[in-house]
Amino acid sequence: MSRVTARRKMRRISPGGVVERPDSLAVEEPLELRLDGQSLTVTMRTPGNDIDLVHGFLLGEGIINAAEDVVSARYCAGTDENGHNTYNVLDVQLRTPLPVQARNFLTTSACGLCGKTALDEVRTRTRFPLPTTSITVDSDTLAAMPDQLRTRQTVFDATGGLHAAGLFTADGTALAVREDIGRHNAVDKVLGWALLESRIPAADLVLIVSGRASFELVQKAVMAGIPMLGAVSAPSSLAVDLANESGLTLVGFLRGDTMNIYTRADRLTVTDEVAAY
Repeated sequence: MSRVTARRKMRRISPGGVVERPDSLAVEEPLELRLDGQSLTVTMRTPGNDIDLVHGFLLGEGIINAAEDVVSARYCAGTDENGHNTYNVLDVQLRTPLPVQARNFLTTSACGLCGKTALDEVRTRTRFPLPTTSITVDSDTLAAMPDQLRTRQTVFDATGGLHAAGLFTADGTALAVREDIGRHNAVDKVLGWALLESRIPAADLVLIVSGRASFELVQKAVMAGIPMLGAVSAPSSLAVDLANESGLTLVGFLRGDTMNIYTRADRLTVTDEVAAY
C-alpha cells in the first residue's frame, strides 16, 4: 500500500501574497480489527504496517505475548466505490480464541479508569515484569536518539502531520521506526515489529516517542517488557505513577542535551558532572 499521503487543494497566505496550490497531507483512515470474524475495535490510523499494528495492539492489551499466538492476520471485506479493496479491515485468528466476555477490554487513557485502578490493572495483566536490573544507557547516547528518530520520519517530512516511535539498542542503534497519525498506533507498530522479530520481552531496548508520554504509552512499554521510555515532550502525572510502580525509566523533555528523568534514574549514566541545585 502507498496510501500514506494524499494531495488536497489549499490557499496559502504569507507576506509574499496568496498562492493556491496542492498540499501533501497524512492519510487518516479507519482500521477495523476483527478476532475470528467478530469486530473487536476500530482505530484511526495511517495505512501501512497494519500487521505490525495489530500485533502490537494485541500485545499491549495482554491478549497475546508471542507471534505464535496468532494463527493468521489477513485483510478481508472493505471496498471503495470502485470495488477496490480498501485494506481497512483485518481479521485475526488466535490460537486460543478470546472469550466473548473478555472482548470489552480496552483500558486506555480515554476509557475512564484513573489512579490506583488503572495502575493495578496494568500490573496484574503484564506478562513481562521489568527486571530490577537491566540495561544502562549513556545520557549522551539517549540524547541523540530523538534526532535519529527524526531523520527517519520520511512521511512527516512530506506532511508535517505524523507522530513517530522507535526502538533502539542501548548503544543507540535504531532497530525499527514507524510513523502514524496516532502516537499510540506508532508505538503499536514498533511493538508489533518486535513481537514478530522475537524481541519481546524487550528488556534490552529503549522506546523513543516523538511527542508526549501519556499513561497509555507507558502502559504499552510495560506490557512489552521495555525498561526505558524517552519522550520529546512532557509526561502525564499518571504516566509517571505507572512508570514508578512498574520500575520503568521514564525520561521526558528529551531535547538536545537536556532531559528530565522522572523514574529509575539508575539506568542512565551521565557523562558530564551534574551541577547540584
